Amino acid sequence: MSDFILPDIGEGIVECELVKWLVSEGDMIEEDQPVVEVMTDKALVEIPAPHKGQIKRLYYKEGDIAKVHAPLFELSEEGSEQEDDANNDNDDSASEKATASSTPAIQKTETKKQASDSAGPSEATSAAETKTPASPAVRRLVREYDLSLGHISGSGRDGRVLKEDVLAHLKRRQGQTDTPAPTQSAKRTSAADQQVRVEPIKGMKAVMAKRMAAAASSIPHFIFSEDIDVTELLALRAQLKPLAEASGSRLTLMPFIMKAMALAIREYPILNSRVNDEVTEIHYQPQCNIGMAVDSKAGLMVPNIKGVEHLSLLEIADEVARLTEAAREGRVAQDDLKGGTITISNIGALGGTYASPIINAPEVAIVALGRTQTLPRFDQAGNVTARAIMPVSWAGDHRIIDGGTIARFSNCWKGYLESPQSMLLHLG
Repeated sequence: MSDFILPDIGEGIVECELVKWLVSEGDMIEEDQPVVEVMTDKALVEIPAPHKGQIKRLYYKEGDIAKVHAPLFELSEEGSEQEDDANNDNDDSASEKATASSTPAIQKTETKKQASDSAGPSEATSAAETKTPASPAVRRLVREYDLSLGHISGSGRDGRVLKEDVLAHLKRRQGQTDTPAPTQSAKRTSAADQQVRVEPIKGMKAVMAKRMAAAASSIPHFIFSEDIDVTELLALRAQLKPLAEASGSRLTLMPFIMKAMALAIREYPILNSRVNDEVTEIHYQPQCNIGMAVDSKAGLMVPNIKGVEHLSLLEIADEVARLTEAAREGRVAQDDLKGGTITISNIGALGGTYASPIINAPEVAIVALGRTQTLPRFDQAGNVTARAIMPVSWAGDHRIIDGGTIARFSNCWKGYLESPQSMLLHLG
């Protein structure tokens, strides 16, 4: 027997939410078989089995907060003798679990069995449920209505079950009964409508709350806003878009914005630095890893694109598409979340204009992009013309970045975006 110790699965992560056990006590599992899903402050992570064996004990219940470097589950050592013993004892294992102990893990097994019995054969939990892809929110919805994920057809990618699939399943099930009896969960939901709904802040949302509060209270923010004329940039993108699509890439403004930022950082590297805890040293980062804040269902995630200064526009576009999709699914790889050096938040996608973004520590700067609007401007002859204007709002760490520096950096970046052809002179 040996305890599986929850490893450090991220930068400074000390705890994570246990979303779902993919096995039960007594299950025989193979090496690398997914055992449990945990939600860190940044992503949903599957923990695989370190070796073949039998699950002896689960130390947490779903929804609990598991501690890093503490036992997560107990697993028997690999061995044919043990496996044979396990198979021989398999028939007796259920009754032993029901009476042998009053540990929390055993209580969990009993609870799950009672839930399965009450759900009836048509909604009994099956092995397929554990393999059906779905987000934590969808899994919670399924549990709330006492459904089985394995019985719901997923319309998402690779059969992923979406919220709409669950609601459609409920509607079909209710339609099969003239007078559908409300479930206990439905009764509770109806009663809760008359009360204050309390929702715990945990997982990524909890860490976001802590980090944003810490950053806002410990870093003096200098806010700088500007309008950027992206009329020529939009025209250039329109010209290049068919070529990008022919290469299988979706070309948005973001690759241009990132490339221009990497070029401006070459002239103002302090925007791509970090400050040590004692605020006695500035650590200039060797490459420009630009993070992009994504408003995922699980919470705010900031994956970053590594070495933007070395990538082509198409390579950046492909990375933007890959990371955006992964973030919205809540399954961004840990490596994609580590090592960011500066962040872009595109609030314009939601319709906003100006903002006061909070720095994503230990970075020293962040910019929020507002919604691009067609607005009147004067040309050199004094005539009013329609221009595409994108408002931007910078926040810089005022301990090491003064107002003049961030203004000059922003003007440099703006120059590349308003005359995008000028970037050609600096592309390596």
